Amino acid sequence: MSIKSEERRDFIGLSFGAVAAAGGLVGLGAMKQAWDPLPSVKAAGFTTVDLSATTAGELYQVEWRKKPIFILKKTADMKADDTIDVVVGDDRYTVCIGLCTHLGCIPSYKNNQFICACHGGIFDESGKVVFGPPPRAMDIPPFKIDGTRLVLGETGPEYEKLIANV
Repeated sequence: MSIKSEERRDFIGLSFGAVAAAGGLVGLGAMKQAWDPLPSVKAAGFTTVDLSATTAGELYQVEWRKKPIFILKKTADMKADDTIDVVVGDDRYTVCIGLCTHLGCIPSYKNNQFICACHGGIFDESGKVVFGPPPRAMDIPPFKIDGTRLVLGETGPEYEKLIANV
């Protein structure tokens, strides 16, 4: 074989290797893009609630990840519970996922109690079980306090403190 044909073979081999490497990088980039969550999914993960507009004693319901979230600004005559209350400034709030921990029904709020009509479960204004079949208090969604705003879906030091106490 001549020297010219060996150089040609080396060039073809190197060219094939370069094209294969470039194709592999493009394929890895496409795989990463397919694995990343869609922007709509990322946006659905966080919900921001302005707590300054809330009225004491009135229940507010917002939706986070297709679940009802109960936000109750406590009045002065409601029982303060440092283990589960969310404190923002001088105000105390109950923040919980509005689903009964027994079978997942949505309780109603009457007379400072959350009442599940399905099986008679009763929770107090802090979301703790008072009576009935629910095995535990209503769940607390991950949250972060940002001034007077409550950011649902993001874990902050206030949430970590509550979860350590529960």
